[in-house]
This record gives sequence, C-alpha cells and structure tokens, in this order.
Amino acid sequence: MNFRKAEEKDIPQMHELLRQVNLVHHIGRPDLFKKANKYNDEELKEILKDSTRPIFAAVNDEDVMLGYAFCVHQQHIDDQLLTDVKTLYIDDLCVDENARGQHVGKSLYEYVLSWAKENGYYNVTLNVWNCNEGAMKFYESLGMKPYKVGMEQIL
Repeated sequence: MNFRKAEEKDIPQMHELLRQVNLVHHIGRPDLFKKANKYNDEELKEILKDSTRPIFAAVNDEDVMLGYAFCVHQQHIDDQLLTDVKTLYIDDLCVDENARGQHVGKSLYEYVLSWAKENGYYNVTLNVWNCNEGAMKFYESLGMKPYKVGMEQIL
C-alpha cells in the first residue's frame, strides 16, 4: 500500500467511496442525510487544487484508491478566546468496503498523523456521527479521545 495526495484521476473512485460513507450516514440518520453524494466533479476538482484542504489517498500497487482522508486546515489566529494552534481536521475518512479488514484505515490514519506532525500541526481532529458505532470504535482503537460532544433534541 502507498500513500499520496489525491489527483483528478481519482475522482470516479472518490465518488464511489463518498457514496459508501454517505450510505452509512443515510441508514443511520435518514432524517438528516439524503441518499446523494457530498460533492460533484467540479467541487472535487476545486478541493484538489486547495492547499488548505488536502486529500490523502491510500492506493494499491496498481495505483487504485483503497481509501481517502479529506482534511481541512484550521487555525484561529488572533481569536478572542481560542489559541492559534494549527489543527488538521479530518472531514471524511473512508476505506472501500472491498478493502476493509486489511488495515487500510489504520495505515491511512497513521499517514495523516505523520504528515500533520511533519507540517507543524498541534492536533488532528474529526467528528463521528453517534449512529456510526463502528467508526467510533475504530477511532478509539487508534487512540483518539472525545474533546467535545454535539447534542440534539429532535422536536
């Protein structure tokens, strides 16, 4: 397995992985998630050009994407309350359902951590939907700990 920045040629596979992860959310919370992809081709092309939104790809020896991590640079410079530490937020991490159980997700996460550390980030954060128990257990097994909790009351 190799790791690299995602490229335009990866867009079809990215759409498939986006579909897979959205389906998990749609099944878990159909009241919130539509059965649709998060981005279209043009939006993905724009993200790929944006240095503050790196997308990392885990690929096999044939350079086929097995998983991705969509990341976002966050920093609160001169904020009244928050310190200006650099945070790398993982907006979305997905492993192709056909590659699960092969440690792709763990390896990809470790690659993102290493990249963030090399680039001067203070921490790596992400959000997990409560309905996605598998993802919560996965991230906890990697050593992640909750640092804030979103709550709701449906009316």
